[in-house]
Amino acid sequence: MSSTRSFLLLALLAVSYFLYQAWEQDYGPKSAAPTAAAGTNSSTPATASGANDVPAAAAAAATSATAAVPTGDVAQNPAAQTITITTDVLRVAISTAGGSVVRADLLAYPIDPKDKTQPVRLLEEGNPHYFVAQTGLVSNGAAAPNHKALFNAEKSSYELADGSDKIEVPLTWTDASGISVRKIYVFTRGSYLVETREEVTNASAAPWVGNEYRQLQRTAPPTVSGGLFAVYNPEAYAFVGAAWYAQGKFNKLPFAKYAESPLNNTEVSGGWIALLQHYFFAAFIPAAGEADQYSTTTITTDGAPRYMIRAMSSAQTVAPNATGTFATRLYMGPKLQSDLANVAPGLDLTADYGILTFIAQPMHWVLVQLHKLTGNWGVAIILLVLLIKLLLYKPSEAQYRSMAKMKQFQPRLEALKERYGDDKQKLNTAMMELYKKEKINPLGGCLPILIQMPIFFALLWVLQESVELRQAPFFGWIQNLSAPDPLFILPILNGVAMLATQWISPMSPNMDPMQQRMMKFMPLIFAVMFAFAPAGLTLYWTVNGWLSLLQQWIITKRIGAAVPAKA
Repeated sequence: MSSTRSFLLLALLAVSYFLYQAWEQDYGPKSAAPTAAAGTNSSTPATASGANDVPAAAAAAATSATAAVPTGDVAQNPAAQTITITTDVLRVAISTAGGSVVRADLLAYPIDPKDKTQPVRLLEEGNPHYFVAQTGLVSNGAAAPNHKALFNAEKSSYELADGSDKIEVPLTWTDASGISVRKIYVFTRGSYLVETREEVTNASAAPWVGNEYRQLQRTAPPTVSGGLFAVYNPEAYAFVGAAWYAQGKFNKLPFAKYAESPLNNTEVSGGWIALLQHYFFAAFIPAAGEADQYSTTTITTDGAPRYMIRAMSSAQTVAPNATGTFATRLYMGPKLQSDLANVAPGLDLTADYGILTFIAQPMHWVLVQLHKLTGNWGVAIILLVLLIKLLLYKPSEAQYRSMAKMKQFQPRLEALKERYGDDKQKLNTAMMELYKKEKINPLGGCLPILIQMPIFFALLWVLQESVELRQAPFFGWIQNLSAPDPLFILPILNGVAMLATQWISPMSPNMDPMQQRMMKFMPLIFAVMFAFAPAGLTLYWTVNGWLSLLQQWIITKRIGAAVPAKA
């Protein structure tokens, strides 16, 4: 295949991909709109007040004691206070109403790289953005504080001191029946993983039987407008929804399918639940081997749907004058794959690369290793290009040799075109005979292009989904590899490389004038496409283009120095 056809194939694949992404954004399934009529489907029916976010107890036996537990919404509890916890990586707010985590700022991730004082806020008990992490206890008849019960706190703020590695935040709840609960959060230096415990002390005369539930709930994010280049805006298509890990399998459920395919008390052992968004997520990770029941539901509060995923523990019995403990872990932070793999099985899969995961994950690993060597993500991308060029050297060499021979035999191809005129069938037959005689593979340019395209789109996903590359600087004018080149220098250099490649490449004799005119505009079209692309992707394709041009020029010159073909 000539370079001309290769360019056309490349353009067709790229534009088709962009159009598909734009169609998905504009006409594909959307998250449910924040209206009171939002669909609801779970094991418990939703109500307009949102009161059903407290699950029913799964304990088999009921005890004689009954507790009066507050049923009002957390935000409506006037006695609730907020406790602030600050570590080196997190600033978290916990409400004494239920001990829920109602705010989480990620201090190492500013919203704008130019303003380090405004970190990403992952969790927030606000309106319209609502995203909280809740734990609570339920029992069939015994006193049990759910996430709306009022706890007492020892302090209103905690800060990780120099020389200290942990902060322990205790909350207490007591009932006249003799049941008391200590809810404890443990924060660790440098970690986004928070240990949580609920210690149930039974000073009554009857056994206490109950369950702990852990749940995440949030509103849907605002819809981001699409367009042809929405593929370059991850907020327009990045997955936002529920995820869970069960029986060794990673599962996702977009908000739009909550009513269609809900989890309904599915029993899982050794898994986790999460709510995902671009770059960041929150997850509850029960103790290894613990059998839980997972469920999803949609509730409507203040006219807006909230999407929830819950893990309910198995029942635990606490004998009189004894203490029982429910333990779990809460993760609130970035999708750092190398760290997440050590936290829980499958948690690194929250960085979702879609159907190209099998290419993107190894590519991400290689990039991370190269970054460890160089300390610069842009340099790591350049080295990745060199590695890929080495791996594809032989197929590329075959491509350029075929193209060089095509150019060498261009006079003979033109002569055949003049001889057969508009008789396409005879012309193609004569050309195939010439290719066979001279051992030219007209499809020689297909393989490298077809190999490069999955790599290209996998790298796009790596750049858009890997939080490590978020706001990563390169050199000079490029201070954010996940954003477009602000001066358009890389897109221009890429266009120049394409022009030079066209100049040294043969033009297919079968190409009509319209196709020839289209080819002349290809460098401009690609320059415009890459003007909106992340600078890291443009850097990859530009370096790849110039290296390919150099390789093609050397091979063309070498073959051109051979005995010229007979006309």
